[in-house]
Amino acid sequence: MRVGGSLRLRLLAGTLAWMLLSVALAGWALRTLFQDHITQQLQAQLVVQLDQLSASVEWTPQGGTAVAPLAGDARLAQPLSGLYWQVDQVGAAPQAAVARSRSLWDHVLALPPVPGDYPARGYRVLQLHDAQGHALLSVARTLQLPEDDAPPLRLVVAGDTALLAEPLQRFTHLLLIALGLLALGLAIAVAVQLQLALRPLQLLREQLATVRGGRAARLEGCFPQELQPLVNEFNHVLAENADMVQRARTQAGNLAHAVHTPLSILANAAAQESTPLAQLVTEQVASARRQVDYHLARARAAAAVRATGLRTPVLAPVQALLRTMQRLHADRQLAFELAPQAQDGAFRGEEQDLYELLGNLIDNAGKWARTRVVVDVRREGDLLCFTVDDDGPGIPEALRDRMFERGVQLDEQRPGSGLGLDIVRALAQTYGGSVQAQASPLGGARLRLCLPAAEGGGAA
Repeated sequence: MRVGGSLRLRLLAGTLAWMLLSVALAGWALRTLFQDHITQQLQAQLVVQLDQLSASVEWTPQGGTAVAPLAGDARLAQPLSGLYWQVDQVGAAPQAAVARSRSLWDHVLALPPVPGDYPARGYRVLQLHDAQGHALLSVARTLQLPEDDAPPLRLVVAGDTALLAEPLQRFTHLLLIALGLLALGLAIAVAVQLQLALRPLQLLREQLATVRGGRAARLEGCFPQELQPLVNEFNHVLAENADMVQRARTQAGNLAHAVHTPLSILANAAAQESTPLAQLVTEQVASARRQVDYHLARARAAAAVRATGLRTPVLAPVQALLRTMQRLHADRQLAFELAPQAQDGAFRGEEQDLYELLGNLIDNAGKWARTRVVVDVRREGDLLCFTVDDDGPGIPEALRDRMFERGVQLDEQRPGSGLGLDIVRALAQTYGGSVQAQASPLGGARLRLCLPAAEGGGAA
């Protein structure tokens, strides 16, 4: 999944990136502070050794420099231990290493020339290297002994910076473990926090699915104050949409009533006459009624498609239509049956349109059937598929598409206007469905109608 496609992943990625960067910067800062701390500690130890060395230097009557044994760190007596001291004679007759620690063995520290700004009682920090090339942290001072003939001396105590590596490495290892555990804990906390923060959006999605599936007319539930205005606006849109659809239905009904009334008057008046004009009026009134019914059905279906929350259970209308057709074709002794394996379901549309669609298909099958008509209902993904089978003569494959064309009758001897199947096709296409003619297992024709299914299965 692309990070840009998910709000959860985008928030998680951004938060984790910033968190890891913060943890890394904190680790770097802590390591730097610890390194400075142990460096200062080493320097303080060197200053203590320098003070002890200053107290131990003496000028002998023979004109030489002597250093009393220093108490404390045994590394000063261990060759090449990393801790050293050295005394140089400076002044008019400079001489390097007039005295040095046992740890230097036979090496001499190469010291820079004595500057003129050495502190009288303090010390100066020097960066030196031993004979092996190791970096040394050094502190030095000049010392003037009280004897009149004693020359000025420079005292240096140095420590190998490698002495800092072991505690720094141990601290770094522990720091990585601690920061790793901290990062893991923060990552878990962020994931849990995001889950809790985005839970209202999940609830909102579930409520929208409920409205879309027809199980609710508005969004219900307790939402955070950041989402509540959106929920209120959406409920307002749903209410306005429902009002608009209801007004459209009312206006369509009023229009149908307004048109049917004068048509009925014309039809009744024409029925009282037997003239050619009366026959013409009767035919045109019947045609006008069919046209009004056709276009009103399409307008009603178009409004239903735009509406949300429509949900019509299908088994009850199918059974009602079968009973109606049984009575309508009672003179032919036809059996109208519901398939035993028929599944319950819900149509995402108007109940009246479902009656219009299935009524035309079942009635058409009844006109062609010899003994029986069988209706089946199956759920196929997001569609409800109805099959209407008859045991009539069937429909040639070349005519199966043409039979749905407007005004086409495959047998002029059969009753009908040729508009019923065209209305079925138009309504099905308006809802995003389809209708087809196929060969039936009963030997006759099968009409297969697929319509969008409402969520949630059968009748609530």
